[in-house]
Amino acid sequence: MKSKKISFKNRDGVTLSARLEMPVTHKPQHFAIFAHCFTCSKDLRAVRNIADGLTNKGFGLLRFDFTGLGQSEGDFSETNFSSQVSDLLSACSYMKENHKPPVLMIGHSLGGTAALIAASELPDLRAVATIGSPADPLHVKHLIESDIDEIKSEGKAKVTIAGRSFTIKSQFLEDLEKNSIKNRLKKLKKSLLILHSPQDRIVSIGEAEKIYTAAMHPKSFVSLDGADHLLSREEDGLYTGELIASWAKRYLDHKSDPVAESTEGTWVRLGDEEDKFTTQIQMGKHSLMADEPRSAGGYDYGPSPYDLLNASLGSCTAMTLRMYANHKKWDLKEVRIHLQHEKKHVSDAENTDKNEKLDHITRTIELDGDLDDKQKKRMLEIADKCPVHKSLTQTIVIESRLK
Repeated sequence: MKSKKISFKNRDGVTLSARLEMPVTHKPQHFAIFAHCFTCSKDLRAVRNIADGLTNKGFGLLRFDFTGLGQSEGDFSETNFSSQVSDLLSACSYMKENHKPPVLMIGHSLGGTAALIAASELPDLRAVATIGSPADPLHVKHLIESDIDEIKSEGKAKVTIAGRSFTIKSQFLEDLEKNSIKNRLKKLKKSLLILHSPQDRIVSIGEAEKIYTAAMHPKSFVSLDGADHLLSREEDGLYTGELIASWAKRYLDHKSDPVAESTEGTWVRLGDEEDKFTTQIQMGKHSLMADEPRSAGGYDYGPSPYDLLNASLGSCTAMTLRMYANHKKWDLKEVRIHLQHEKKHVSDAENTDKNEKLDHITRTIELDGDLDDKQKKRMLEIADKCPVHKSLTQTIVIESRLK
């Protein structure tokens, strides 16, 4: 199972709802924690897309609901920014006690601001990534600006954020004013990645500049050009997750690579119905995704199974031709191969069903180099001797069994 529903207690004994996302091998290289945006939840589609991007790269990820939000227990009106930081630290303690300490923390919007403060209290943490995050917790006041006077005079007010009603108490505002991250950033001592969209209408990209300026190196900035604040488009969330995973690995320990040690053969996993046909593939250290095009009901996040079949035959052919040319000391500069797969009717209809179709792959080979016609003809013969070609043109026994 890719996603496992779990729960843990925060420091006040409140039960928080969470999901633990695992890579296809169920043996992650590293663990990460995700902090969702203000008044959102762990089940926001963008969070799932980011999680997919990370698990595709071998990470395990814990996403959870802050107190009083989503499926977590507690009263949101009694929470504040400091309690969200505390919830984050509780999530890290759960991971340390039950799996491994997280080495990467990711925060979206105000969750990113909370991550920057929590990170300074976690010695095992190596890297932090923020997505559309404000440089100051007080930035969130603009979301409830019209209700601030009532909150101050009455002690609380019911506010509407993104179409949902929440009770905000005066202690929430008072707590925001106490938390400044500027000095924390100078003492962060973690690798920092700041991701922000220039088109973000909720949190201005100027906030990213403030975080970048205040933080010490190593720090990086990536523009999520074209994305909205909630990363509503599927491709934006997936891109963000894969980008964070690729960036973080530069700062993580690879002396022992559990994925490489545990993935003999090829592992393939298809998630729940919401994932449609999007399939994760792990082959040793190498990961990729397969999918169907949108015209076939997929998300088009990766090549189709037949595209991968063509790629397998094409790459094996090219490698075989290179090895043969090197052995012969022939001047082969480049190989280009174009492959197309289709189903064709059987030509000999007398002995077969007239409706029967056979798989037909057209392989067009281009050879660049100082080769005469005889050499090129020989290279075409060698193409048919590549191992994948032989496998595809002989009887293959596939044994299927349930585990």
